Amino acid sequence: MQFDEIIKDTNYSDSNKPNLLDYKKQYENFDWYRDAFSKLDWLPDGGLNNAYECVDRHVKNGFGDKLALVWLGKNGEEENYTYKDFKDQSDKFGQVMINLGMEKGDRVFIFMDRLPELYFAAMGILKAGGVIAPLFSAFGPDPVKDRMLDAGAAYLVTSPDLRKKISPIIKDIKTLKEIIVVNKDNRFEDPLVDNDLDYEALMKDVNAESFKLVNTSQYDFSIMHYTSGSTGKPKGVLHRHQAVVQQMLTGHWALELSHGDIYFCTADPGWVTGTSYGMIAPWTNGVTQIIYEGGFSASSWYEIIQKYKVDVWYTAPTAIRLLMRSGEEVVNRYDLTSLKFIGSVGEPLNPEAVVWGERNYKLPIHDNWWQTETGAIMCANYSSTNIKPGSMGRPFPGITMGILDDQYNEIENEDSGILAVRPGWPSQMFAYWKQDDMHNSRFKKGWYITGDQASRDKEGYFWFQGRADDVINTAGHLVGPFEVESALIEHPAVAEAGVIGKPDPIAMEIVKAFVTLNPDYEQTDELRRELIRFSREKLSAGVAPREIDFLETMPKTRSGKIMRRLLKARELGEPEGDISTLEDD
Repeated sequence: MQFDEIIKDTNYSDSNKPNLLDYKKQYENFDWYRDAFSKLDWLPDGGLNNAYECVDRHVKNGFGDKLALVWLGKNGEEENYTYKDFKDQSDKFGQVMINLGMEKGDRVFIFMDRLPELYFAAMGILKAGGVIAPLFSAFGPDPVKDRMLDAGAAYLVTSPDLRKKISPIIKDIKTLKEIIVVNKDNRFEDPLVDNDLDYEALMKDVNAESFKLVNTSQYDFSIMHYTSGSTGKPKGVLHRHQAVVQQMLTGHWALELSHGDIYFCTADPGWVTGTSYGMIAPWTNGVTQIIYEGGFSASSWYEIIQKYKVDVWYTAPTAIRLLMRSGEEVVNRYDLTSLKFIGSVGEPLNPEAVVWGERNYKLPIHDNWWQTETGAIMCANYSSTNIKPGSMGRPFPGITMGILDDQYNEIENEDSGILAVRPGWPSQMFAYWKQDDMHNSRFKKGWYITGDQASRDKEGYFWFQGRADDVINTAGHLVGPFEVESALIEHPAVAEAGVIGKPDPIAMEIVKAFVTLNPDYEQTDELRRELIRFSREKLSAGVAPREIDFLETMPKTRSGKIMRRLLKARELGEPEGDISTLEDD
């Protein structure tokens, strides 16, 4: 929906100018090497390491005493770490990994809640030449198993409770060398099982001074995130250290991050936002980041902003819709005047939410667009440009975006089409892990094909229209229907399963499943609840179906492919379209 209201840019004082003051001029004259690559310190021999750029260089440049991380525990704890503390802790963990035999390029999975040790471990692994693969802490055993098997995981860093949750699948990960368990503040009794290693004991046996950062180049692998598709298991998206170039600059220009700012990002590190903009972008810009272990809470979030005088707040549209539901009375109980910028990402932000933010926070909420595959912000609403509520904004300097027809030719008018990007940006994915054909299929006629549908208006603003495939966007998390269907058919009652995204006013979409049953099973509410419970245990509450309907027959093509499009049309009461390939009854 294209809102008819335009929110004008602010009149800035000399002391409060946006970092990207003149979008048009900067976009037209932008040069990646002059404006971005030259802003980093680089390693002495010309190499690049994103953890060095996040942490070590601030210590080298005299900012070691500045706060890097304020951790707020779910039980009311608070811990503060300077950049010097951060460097020491990450250096020590880097030495731990080297002592354990980690080699350059080894995949190290991190399956933890938002604890300080997660960030120490991530930066230490990167400094030691490893590849971090963060996992969402709410995952069930099956998603963890699929990803670790696919990547050939060499090491796992986790906590006692999550280690227990995935214990049944550990024996299947034949490549796994060691499991390191972080028992924060001795929260758990008897935290170690089998031959697990104790994080605290390992850290006591090393000192930061003995660590030597492994030489990495800008082309070495750094981070692997898994993203879902409409068919097959999730794909491992590989990024290189070079991504830090774009993450740093987009943090500065698109999110208004500056040295000395207080920053609050609500994204979990298991998702790409939680690494690109919950680790790399903020710390390369020298901010103090608030890490909150707890989940969503309007009052808790507002209290954090008020107490720590947060400058920049980055969250998700689902969270914003929940904040709107919490009401204006809650907002009015807190002083949020420290905020200078609010950003949103993960799914389209409703136009009404932008206006609501302007009214209640005295700031508009700036939406932006990017993907796991792009690694960093590609299109944004900036502080210095007018906002058209509901729009993704305009391309970041150095990024060329276009709208294509079904023959991959660019559309010059305002019609909807395939959203595409010219390759060559610094944070572009290097590969889908061991899926070269899939990776190559995303590039057509000199464009990267995003899988999204969009349009572009006469002023160059882009407008998201929807996904071009069956991937479900639920609360900003992309869910592949195949993964959910695969879990459901493991239940003995289920013969076939088809999964769709059903529109939802808060989460944008919820996962809905349709199943046919094997003989001797009856369609009952009790079985429906059992299937929901079963899928939650295998996947996670956020990925599992919220609704399940029983069908006598599943609509399929003559070749046997389930017609999710038809399931969705029937669910929503929309036209069924071409059903000429539908299997005969």
